[in-house]
Amino acid sequence: MRNISDLIEQYLKQMIRESAEGTVEIQRNELADKFSCVPSQINYVIATRFTLERGYLVESKRGGGGYIRIRKLELPAHQPIHEHVLRTIGSRIDQSAAEGLIFRLAEAKLLTGREAQLLKAAVSREAIAVNLPLRDEIRARLLKAMLVALLAESQ
Repeated sequence: MRNISDLIEQYLKQMIRESAEGTVEIQRNELADKFSCVPSQINYVIATRFTLERGYLVESKRGGGGYIRIRKLELPAHQPIHEHVLRTIGSRIDQSAAEGLIFRLAEAKLLTGREAQLLKAAVSREAIAVNLPLRDEIRARLLKAMLVALLAESQ
């Protein structure tokens, strides 16, 4: 059985898919009531699973009529993907951001599940066993090189 965070994530993703503009607006307390959980559980799911690296823009308005708006960002067309990847990675990238980018590319079917798993393993802190900030610099170089090779093949 999946945990409550997985269920909330799937529910929100389904709502986003069904939305014409790829955006959903929710009230945290109402969603917490629907899943019989505390509102901080909703915050946790949004903060960890709907990040910019994973392709989501989250906006919130606090107060009585407050809301949380989640918008799915689309990857650029095939031609500018190479530039998008290089710009996203930069000269350094931490493990969380790297995994988020890999997840996004796999979700967009630009990488296979196997390729995504290999990339994650190659850029993990266990595989790059050096101290920061050098580790993030090496991770960025490796990730750029591997993604350029993989994405060039698919175009």
